[in-house]
Amino acid sequence: MKNLLNSLRAFLEKIDHYRDELLFLFIKPFWPRKISPNQITYIRVMVGLALFVLLFWFDIKDKALIISLFCLGVLTDLFDGSVARGLNKVTEFGAMLDSTADRILVLPIAIYSLYISQKWLLLFFILTEVLNAIASIFYKSKEIYLESNIFGKTKMVLLCFVLIIILIVWPNKPSIFFIDIIWVSLIFSFLSMSTMLLELKNKGYIKSKLFTKQLNKHA
Repeated sequence: MKNLLNSLRAFLEKIDHYRDELLFLFIKPFWPRKISPNQITYIRVMVGLALFVLLFWFDIKDKALIISLFCLGVLTDLFDGSVARGLNKVTEFGAMLDSTADRILVLPIAIYSLYISQKWLLLFFILTEVLNAIASIFYKSKEIYLESNIFGKTKMVLLCFVLIIILIVWPNKPSIFFIDIIWVSLIFSFLSMSTMLLELKNKGYIKSKLFTKQLNKHA
């Protein structure tokens, strides 16, 4: 199991590296230096908050508007990390802001699209996001540099792809195939959290023998 996860991690990291190299062809020579990676991430935060307000405060169901805003948020997620790495502007605050912005972006769409027909899935989704947020805060409290791991990135890619499809077919129910992909994304979310906890264990911040035994079993 451990070898399989290591192989999966290596494969996903290689794909992410190729993605970066492709974007660097544009970013390094042409990206406006006045636009920082964190400014791009702040756009995602504002988009997520705007989606909350439009969907749950004003009850606006304009499909074109909601999809356009969500896609804008997804586009910022595609670029902010690559811009930071390409321009050597990676910071701990930026990494924390990025994961927070991801949650702010996907939560309103997940609640809006899953609440009626997939309540259990929505419950597990929110639970995993809360647990990941707690793990991230605990991770940071130990003054360890926090960077998005490849499992968390993969989860975000799967979620964004599926939520766009769900929004396109709304109010019709999406294919069970896309619902299954969201369940798969939850597995990657747990792998992301386990990666953080395992690093804490390796650094001696988690002492429970039973807990570390379970981490090692699934790591």
